[in-house]
Amino acid sequence: MMRSRFRGLALVVLPVALSACGPRDGDRNLDSLDNELVDAGNASRDPALTSALQDQIMVDPQLAQQANNDAVRPPAQPYSGAVPPDGVAIPPSGAVAATGASTSETLRKAPAPQGSCPQCRAARESLTLGALAAQQKDKRTSGCAGSMRYSARWAQRLPADLPLYPDARVTEAAGSEASGCALRAVSFASSASLQTVLDWYYTRVTRAGYSAEHQADGGEHVLGGTRDRDNGAFALFLTSRKDGGTDVDLVANNGN
Repeated sequence: MMRSRFRGLALVVLPVALSACGPRDGDRNLDSLDNELVDAGNASRDPALTSALQDQIMVDPQLAQQANNDAVRPPAQPYSGAVPPDGVAIPPSGAVAATGASTSETLRKAPAPQGSCPQCRAARESLTLGALAAQQKDKRTSGCAGSMRYSARWAQRLPADLPLYPDARVTEAAGSEASGCALRAVSFASSASLQTVLDWYYTRVTRAGYSAEHQADGGEHVLGGTRDRDNGAFALFLTSRKDGGTDVDLVANNGN
């Protein structure tokens, strides 16, 4: 009797135990989901993903050396951000080609500076192009200074007979057309020497009918003049730079 009961109980328990050892439907579903995820992430099915994961990373050695990520102290020098050299703007055929002038052009020598230079002091005291224009002797120029607006586009609207020097690198420009004004002011740098820039502008203004007076105070030079036929006026402020080039401020009335 006891043996038959044990045998019956075994017949009931054994299927249950076997079912516990075998995979459940939920486990099968999880396995299938895992396989699907693995297959979905298989890079062999996506060429773009394969390329992104297996291609070499492009590294700039110079920038990597500047990273300085593990340094306790700041770098010994600023990260490289060098300004292009002055000669980068010169066209292949030479600076003269930019003005349309003949390569055989002979520049007129500007006269030696005469007398004191009150305009040199005005330039030193002026922090902006507008302030510099306001201190000009020409009344039309000084009267328009208050309405000047700053934008690089004014550098392209200088009088035709007072253009930018061929390799000029413009740093600031301003102008005004309010109430009949035609005022332009530009600050720029050139790789040419002060005397070369001075002679270049002296040649152009005298050929265009302007008077031209040269003044100087130490290393500061001013070339200025007027033209009777249209009441045009200009003032050119030049200072030598340590690299042999020239810093220039040009103020001109009757701009384009």
